Amino acid sequence: MKKPPVSADSPRKCAVYTRKSTTAGLEQEFNSLDAQREACVAYVNRQQNWKLLDEHYDDGGFTGANTDRPAFQRLMADVESGKVDIVVVYKVDRLSRSLLDFAKVMERLDKAGASFVSVTQNFSTADAMGRLTMNLLASFAEFEREMISERTRDKIAASRRRGKWTGGPCPFGYNVVDKKLTINELEAPIVREAFEVLLQHRRMATVAAVMNERERLPRKTKRLDEKPQWTKDTIAKLLRNPLYGGLMMYRDERHPGEHPAIIDPVTFQRAQVVLAGRERHLKFHGLNFDYILRGLIKCGKCGKPMTPASTRKGRSVYRYYRCTTRDKRGTDACDVLPLAAGAIEDYVVDRIAEASLGPTLMADIEQALAARLAAKRQTLATVKEKAPDIIAEHSSKASKLVDELTRLEGRSRGVAAAKLRAETDLLTSAERSLADAERGLVEVLGAIADLKPVLRVLGNFKELWGVMTPTNRVRMLSALIDEVRVHEQDGSVNIALIDFANEEAA
Repeated sequence: MKKPPVSADSPRKCAVYTRKSTTAGLEQEFNSLDAQREACVAYVNRQQNWKLLDEHYDDGGFTGANTDRPAFQRLMADVESGKVDIVVVYKVDRLSRSLLDFAKVMERLDKAGASFVSVTQNFSTADAMGRLTMNLLASFAEFEREMISERTRDKIAASRRRGKWTGGPCPFGYNVVDKKLTINELEAPIVREAFEVLLQHRRMATVAAVMNERERLPRKTKRLDEKPQWTKDTIAKLLRNPLYGGLMMYRDERHPGEHPAIIDPVTFQRAQVVLAGRERHLKFHGLNFDYILRGLIKCGKCGKPMTPASTRKGRSVYRYYRCTTRDKRGTDACDVLPLAAGAIEDYVVDRIAEASLGPTLMADIEQALAARLAAKRQTLATVKEKAPDIIAEHSSKASKLVDELTRLEGRSRGVAAAKLRAETDLLTSAERSLADAERGLVEVLGAIADLKPVLRVLGNFKELWGVMTPTNRVRMLSALIDEVRVHEQDGSVNIALIDFANEEAA
């Protein structure tokens, strides 16, 4: 809320804001922030009826590309609470280097009745020329930031191509000393052992399990109560990292690195051949419609999904479903064996066929769909009854405000514009409610149309299943089954059908 006008005799409360993008030099007795503040304080002291606040708003080591800065947030909170009348900065880019953020800050200051002053770029925001100057300065500040970013990216690319380390999380097995990678003598043997285990067992899940069993563990995580463990994914990331073979990556390029290699080039290359070979022999079929339980089947022991996979021996292909927990974390996390795809698929289809012969399945589905359709029709009728009056009311108000805007100027025009935006939002909301209700009815009608073939199939399931395409089989089961949970311990399979009656009707 905008604060009331300040009396001409009341001193204007001034807050100095300073910012520096990096922390370099901030440890000095007199640093860049001090220099900015000194210039701003001198400017404030030269003005009539200005009072400098004791509160310091200093952001050292924060970029101007965004407004996520602690001192800046405190400053804006104090401005909006009426504690600050004038914000004083050394240069415009100290406040923000983003034109969009700068415009938003100016809007917040205007709403709070506060002013903005740059002591080295003297201009007034009270006239059109001053506002143009301010926007130009903000544009150049943003341009300068983008140019710095481009130069930084180019420098990183050139450094990487020379094999230099350019920063980031320190890789396992290395230390960063004077901006260079050096071998960590405690972690490097773990890396070498991981490559040896891979060449011996040739499976990443086995490598993770063996390393965990031998207590050759990764670095501790941020959560101190969580014991670090290798998983299939983390061990794969380590084994594929070209850094360990003495190479430096830049995007898809590989260049000889300045850092010492932990793994000799021959061993590293042998490991990459093994990893590539595993990928060729084990294929996961994310969208293969031959797996009709894809996305439906779950492990009964850990509750995680089971994913389609296959192996090839000679000309024969063996399909199965694998527990994703076992794939990622090994047998210690879940020891459920791969499940033959054909056997479980036949079992589920037989159970669906038996259910389709019963007297209640199709009747329950039809009754549930009819109830959802009735609920959607009632919602649409209610909205249609109220929406026209609401839309007419807000359309009339918006029309009057548009006429008023053409007559008003200055702050009164801004108030009217804000009211117009509010009325437009309410009008849009009413129109959206009507559109959503109509869309909801159409969606239910579409669902019924989609399920009509399913219901016909259920009435003659056994005969039609044999001639359906794999794609239609997947769609059929997805329309009926919520999940299939397989319990290897006792050999049981739980098939949960979709509860049409309790589906959300909204």
